[in-house]
Amino acid sequence: MGIKVAPFKVGPDFIDPGHHTKIAGKTSINLDSWMLSKEYNTRIFNENTAGYDVAVIEGVMGLFDGFDGLSDAGSTAQMAKWLDLPVVLIVSARGKARSAAAIVKGFETFDPELKIAGVIFTKTGSLRHYDYLKKAVEQSCKTKCLGFMPKNERIVMPERHLGLVTSEEMEISREVLSLLSDMVRDHIDMEGLIKSLESFETLADKQPKIAESSVEKGPAIAVARDKAFCFYYPDNLELLKKAGARIVEFSPLNDDRLPQNIDGIYFGGGYPEVFAEKLSEKTLLLKEIKEKSMSGMPIYGECGGFMFLCNKMSGMDETQPYFMSGCFNLNVQMSKRLRSLGYREITLTKDTIIGKKGDVLRGHEFHYSSLENPDSDTANVYHVTSRAGQDISLHGYQVSNTLGSYLHIHFGSSKGCAKQFVDCCKKFKDTKK
Repeated sequence: MGIKVAPFKVGPDFIDPGHHTKIAGKTSINLDSWMLSKEYNTRIFNENTAGYDVAVIEGVMGLFDGFDGLSDAGSTAQMAKWLDLPVVLIVSARGKARSAAAIVKGFETFDPELKIAGVIFTKTGSLRHYDYLKKAVEQSCKTKCLGFMPKNERIVMPERHLGLVTSEEMEISREVLSLLSDMVRDHIDMEGLIKSLESFETLADKQPKIAESSVEKGPAIAVARDKAFCFYYPDNLELLKKAGARIVEFSPLNDDRLPQNIDGIYFGGGYPEVFAEKLSEKTLLLKEIKEKSMSGMPIYGECGGFMFLCNKMSGMDETQPYFMSGCFNLNVQMSKRLRSLGYREITLTKDTIIGKKGDVLRGHEFHYSSLENPDSDTANVYHVTSRAGQDISLHGYQVSNTLGSYLHIHFGSSKGCAKQFVDCCKKFKDTKK
């Protein structure tokens, strides 16, 4: 339709935004009402909608599902109200007829402050099936029926232990994209939906622009980016740039050496366990990473990136251990069951490369592996609590200027986080002169 779309995702997920980015041709941004303040969410929404026609935010879980059963805190509904945006309900039609109207009725009356733009039914059996649903909704509800998506096994996406297969590994074919487009065009009133939306004012990025010369003089941070390391909050990288860093991407899977003239390294999460054998064969790269760590270069690893910084890591078969970079004297063991999941708040107990002692940061933990020797002599610099405030036995390990943890931290949760990392990289760069 020629409409420029700005995509977003509610919650801490990395995989869905990756697919949004490929389809929309614009980086999908995470919005999160626990890790980030209302002001921060509003600002990054405004910044990332400037110059675009429509913003589409994918929710998380059910519309009202959040931190507990008593409020909308942490939910998609809360984010919709924070940003004053209408909601399109997506309701599975599998095994339903008139009862679908009861579901829609419940959602439209549950929270009067919420604006419902319409409902789209998925997994419908036929046009006749949708006609039943539509008539039932029109009889009992105010919500407009926008159409349906027929059940079709050709558009089912493959999954693995951390969710959908990532966009880096799965190329959605032109045939499937064409099929999806045809299904939407033929069965959903997108034109009517778009015309019904109110226009909103977008704010251009009011952050001071960094002069090219200052970026050139700033520290270079190497960011691992490939099929094994693909979980990054886009804001984390953007905040590093705004703090004066120059981002240099490299691939631990494909490159034999680190990029030249770097002053820091950032290993994000992903699926290193799937590629453990291949990563273990990068002996020159692994040796170089260990040497950089021992030299005092700031290195930050989270979840999969942290696993890569450990001594050994088992592969997906859970048996064969593979040597990794060995920055931490810790061994990682994969499991077929979920080991930990949830929001986390950390208080730094010592100065680190991402903050000073006493700083409070927020993030999310989700992994299927565990440490064989978690109480090693490696210093723990995190005091971690759950969203509910209960102590969590999650460590942040620090050796020299190398910091690693299972936790995915959002740098936007603490004002000085990105600046501290960049400052540490700059200090290291200055020592090389």
